[in-house]
Order: sequence, then structure tokens, then C-alpha cells
Amino acid sequence: MYIISDKAKKVSMILMGIGLLTLIYGIVTMLGAEGEDAHHANSRLWGNILINGFFFFSISLIAVFYIAIQYAAEAAWSTVFKRVFEATAAYLPIGAGVLVLVFLVGSLHGHHLYHWMDPELFDVNSEKYDPVIAGKEPYLNQMFFWARVILFIGVCIFFQRKFRKRSLEEDIVGGVQIHKKNITSAAIFLVFLGFTSSIAAWDWLMSIDAHWFSTLFGWYTFTGMWISGITFLTLLIIYLKKQGYLPQVNRNHIHDMGKWMFAISFLWCYMWFFQYMLIWYSNIPEEVTYYQARLGDYQWLFFGMFLINFAFPMLILMDRAAKRNYTLLVIVGILIFIGHWLDLYLMVTPGTMKGHHVNGILEVGLFLGFLGLFINVVLRALTKAPLMVKNHPFLEESVHLQQ
Repeated sequence: MYIISDKAKKVSMILMGIGLLTLIYGIVTMLGAEGEDAHHANSRLWGNILINGFFFFSISLIAVFYIAIQYAAEAAWSTVFKRVFEATAAYLPIGAGVLVLVFLVGSLHGHHLYHWMDPELFDVNSEKYDPVIAGKEPYLNQMFFWARVILFIGVCIFFQRKFRKRSLEEDIVGGVQIHKKNITSAAIFLVFLGFTSSIAAWDWLMSIDAHWFSTLFGWYTFTGMWISGITFLTLLIIYLKKQGYLPQVNRNHIHDMGKWMFAISFLWCYMWFFQYMLIWYSNIPEEVTYYQARLGDYQWLFFGMFLINFAFPMLILMDRAAKRNYTLLVIVGILIFIGHWLDLYLMVTPGTMKGHHVNGILEVGLFLGFLGLFINVVLRALTKAPLMVKNHPFLEESVHLQQ
């Protein structure tokens, strides 16, 4: 039974329908184009699938990360909406499937988002031979790439399912044994994620610009994932609270979520500024190419995105009362959510479309379609178990959270 609301279900279905129609439009446009136009249409379509695939996959991954970090820190405050984290994490296998599809089509040369996948770049007898990319062959090769993809996605889904299974068992069994097991699992997962999340960022995003590299890129990407995830979780918790589903959640819990939004926004800004500033200051040719592409054809979008993601959290969420105000959190949350989608757009599109980018129906429609799919999966996952955990050792402490 769909216990959230028929309205939410209808909205998600409408958004999915828009996404499907947009996908059909993108395919028809791609098939009807010729020459360079066909190449640009192909890159535009698959680039947008990659952007949305990664964006919503990363939000679900951050939900798993939050489950793990609460266990590792033995934190009590978030226990009352632990099931919201679990439901958001339920999208992880679907998001992974979208990404695997993009990588598979790229490996079969159905698109050229990943320039390094062209075998002629590594052949010294080919006109396409690229000595820079060829020098990275020990890392950038198909077999090793797929091994990393399978390992990262497989382990993340394994822990997502393990945390969910144990959570449902705890409702029935009680005690502290399951909780202790989760603490150990959380510690293992956090170490794994801390190391491999940067590798995934290098493989899936940075390798689009295969000549370029940044030692901060992995952490920069992760902080973008982090703030996108915590923002969505906050918006979902407020929505459920407004619908009357989480009576145990009070303004102290929402205040803590607001503090996370404020803090991680500043962490992301720190990463953005220092990656940009250090490369600008050094002015090394092989490093500045990344920003030349973004400042040349995407300048207003580039700085506008940073302004959205920096100014609104700083100016609005600095005040304590704002972090406890549902309306302000929703407004800022929506702006941050869109702003960090734009951040990901700027990671991918300049490397795939160069100066031929088009911001129109395809970009908006696919984003709305993926958003509808994501919301649908998450809301349905919320119906699979009680919204409030039972027998969690910290439940009472969380219910009576005080600031």
C-alpha cells in the first residue's frame, strides 16, 4: 500500500513521464542528426544521463554513508529518522545500473564521453596516438577500469543491504548485539568509502578530461555529494514531518540537519576555492586547461553556480533560528540541490560538449525524469517498513533530543 500520499505518487509519475518523453526526444534528435551534429547530439544525450545517473546515485550513497557514520560515532540524535536514510539508500542499485549502462555503452564505443576508451590513442602507429593518455595506460585501461567499477559498486550495495537487513532484524530481536555488529560494519565501510570514493571520482568524472588532473578533485567531488545528500534528506524529513508521519521528530532534530547543511556547504566552498585558487596561482599549462574550458564558454554559469552554493547557505543559515525554520530550510535546500546539480553539470559538460553545449529541453527534462524516478523509489521504500525503528539502543535518547 502506498502510505505516503497519492499526490506524491502522481507527481513522481508525471516527472518520470516527462523524463521518458525527453529521452525519446533526445534519441530521435541524435538519430536524425548527421556528421558533427550527430556527435554533439550523442554526447549531449549520454552526458546528461551520466550527470543525472551520478547525481542521484551519489545522494543514495551519502544516505548509506550517514547510516554508517551514525553507527561509528555512536550518535543518537538521528535515530528517529534512520528509516529515511535507509529508504533513500534503496535507490543505490538503480543508480548503479544507470552508471553501468553509461560505462558499458562507452566501452562499446556507443559514445565518446571517455576519450581514453578509444584504443587508437594507445597505438603508436595510429594518427590518433596521444602520448599523454598512453602514459596513463597502466591505470586508464578497460580491464582495470571495470574491476574498479565492479568493486566499488558491489561493496557499496553489499553494505547498503546489510545495514537495511540488520535494521529490520533489530526491530524484531532487540538487544545490543546487532547494534555492535553494525558499529564494526560501519567502521569497515567508512574506511573503504574514504579511500575508494576519490578513485570513483577520478574514473567517472575526472577522466572525461583525461589530460587533466587535480589532487583535490576526489575530495571536492565527495563534498558535493555530501551536501547534495544531506540537503535531500533534510527536505524529505521536513516533507514527512509536514505530512504527519514523523511525530517524534522535533525542531531540535531539524536544527541538527540544518547545521549539517550549513557546515558541509562551507566545506564544499573551501574545496572549490582552493582547487581553483591553487591552479590559477600556479598557472601550469596542463592544469589550467580545465578552468579555461569552463571560464571560456561557461563563465556566467560557473561563477553563478558558486554564488548560489556559497551565498545562500552563508547568509540565510548562519542564524540559529533559520536552522529551525522549516520554510527557510526548504527554500535554501531547493537552491542548494539545484546548485549542486549545476556543479556536476560543469564537471561533465565542458569536457564532453566543449563549446557546443545547449541548455534546453533535454537538460531540464532528463533531470525532472530522474528526480521523479528517485522520489518514486524512495517513497516506495518508505512503505516497506515502519517509519520508526524499534528496539534501537539510542531510540529514547533521540526522541528526547534537546538543544
